[in-house]
Amino acid sequence: MRRREFITLLGALTLPLTARAQQPAMPVIGLLNNGSQRAEFLAGFRNGLKEAGYVEGQNLTIEFRYADGRYDQLPVLAADLARRHVRVIGTVGLAATLAARSAATSTPIVFISATDPVKDGLVASIARPGGYLTGVSNLNAQMVQKRLEILREALPDATVIGLLVNPTNPNTEENLIEAQEAARLMGRKLLVVKASAASDFIAAFDILVQQRAGALVIAGDPFFYSKSEQLAELTVHHSIPAIYQLRDFAVAGGLFSYGANLADAFRLMGIYVGRIIRGDKPSELPVQQQTNYDLIINLKTAKALGLNIPLPLIGRANEVIE
Repeated sequence: MRRREFITLLGALTLPLTARAQQPAMPVIGLLNNGSQRAEFLAGFRNGLKEAGYVEGQNLTIEFRYADGRYDQLPVLAADLARRHVRVIGTVGLAATLAARSAATSTPIVFISATDPVKDGLVASIARPGGYLTGVSNLNAQMVQKRLEILREALPDATVIGLLVNPTNPNTEENLIEAQEAARLMGRKLLVVKASAASDFIAAFDILVQQRAGALVIAGDPFFYSKSEQLAELTVHHSIPAIYQLRDFAVAGGLFSYGANLADAFRLMGIYVGRIIRGDKPSELPVQQQTNYDLIINLKTAKALGLNIPLPLIGRANEVIE
C-alpha cells in the first residue's frame, strides 16, 4: 500500500473516535429531597424533563439524594452534589433548598416549596425571582386551616382536634401558630402531638385516645409522606377520623386527603430544570404557583367509623373512594 493511501485510510479509521471524544459531556443534575423516593413523584419529574427535551440516560444524568426525613443529613447530601459540579439542583422542601443554596453558592436551584418562597427569602418576588433560584410553590404546609375546616364540616361535634407534627421540621412552628389561631376561631381545642420517628407514633396515638380527640390533622412533612400508609392504618385502628395532604393516605384507608398534586409539582420542576440546562436564566423564570387542591374522601372508612359525610362535602370532592 502506498504511503498516501495508508495515511488516508488511517484518518478514516480514527475520525469517528476523534469526533466522539469531542462531543460535549452529558449534563448532570441533582435532586435533593427532604423525604424518600416515591415512584409517582419521580415519574412526574422525568415527565417534566421529557417535555423540556431531556431523557435520563440518553442526554441527561440524574444524581438522587434522599434524606428520608432526617433533616440533619441534608447539608452532607447537598455538599456531595456540589462536589459533583451538577448543572442544576432540584430541591424538595425548604430545608433541602437552604442546604443546597449554602453548599452550591452559584448552582441554579429549582425548588418545590410548601411555604411562601418570598417570605422564606428564596426569591425576590414570584414574577421576577432574581438570583439563581426559582421553582414551584403550592403552600401545602399552610393549608392546616383548610383541613381543620373540612373536619369541622364533617364532624361538627368534635370539640377536640389533634394535630400531629414533626418537631424537627422547620415549618412546624409556623404551622402551629396558624393551626392554633384557626382552632380558636372555630371554637375547638387543639391537641398537639409530636413524632419524628415511627417509634413515636404509639405514644402520640395513646395521647389522642386518652384525651378523646374527635379528629386529627396530620401536618405536611417528608417523614410523614413516607409513612402515610402506616398513619392511615393507625387512624383506622384507633377510630380517629383524620385528614392528610397526600392522596395515598385516603387510598390506604385514611378518611380525607386535601392538598396540591405533588406529582404535578415534580413535573413542573422537571420542566424548569430542563429549560435552565437549555440556557434559560432562573432569575427570569417566574415561580410557578399551584392553585388547584384535591379533596379525596374514603367513604369505606367513613362507614367503618360510623360517620355520615355531609352531601355538600361529598359533592366538592375530586375523588370518592367507595
